[in-house]
Amino acid sequence: MIKDISEIINNLLSFYDFSNKTIVSVGAGGGQFISYAKVAHHVIAIDNDKAALDRLNENISNSGLTEKFTLIHSNFSDVNVEGDVVLFEFCLHEMENPQLMLQHAKAVANNVIIADHGVNSQWAFIADETAKAENSWAQVLNNHIQKIVTHKAEQYFSSYNQLYEKVKVQGMNSIDRIGKF
Repeated sequence: MIKDISEIINNLLSFYDFSNKTIVSVGAGGGQFISYAKVAHHVIAIDNDKAALDRLNENISNSGLTEKFTLIHSNFSDVNVEGDVVLFEFCLHEMENPQLMLQHAKAVANNVIIADHGVNSQWAFIADETAKAENSWAQVLNNHIQKIVTHKAEQYFSSYNQLYEKVKVQGMNSIDRIGKF
């Protein structure tokens, strides 16, 4: 669990005014960032992971934000919607062709926000995703950027087993890297 999620949300809200906007949230599953929706007009949440969308739906319901959300189980590239802003939630690095996804995002909305692991992120290293992060940020930097803000966050797990469950799908490099914990 990210230790300072409220600080990240405050950073996000100070970075962009979501007030009365239609947000196309890509990789929204789980719903740890949903509090930005309180000021939004509507959120179209897209995720290709059905279990993650189920968790998002539960979090939306618990937060009283059900009427603000439309959930779509799909790959972002297969969805044709319109919004004011596309928000990539820690997923651009996971996409096969980040440049193509950025082009699609620009066709969907006038503004694009990327919240993702940095190239020097310890979590990207642990999750064996450094190369993916480097590739996605290289694609981002090849586009016209208006503003970049870096925020360092820490993740905490209640036990080694919880951390292990989080990273085991990443393979042996990740499992080896969490050994020190």
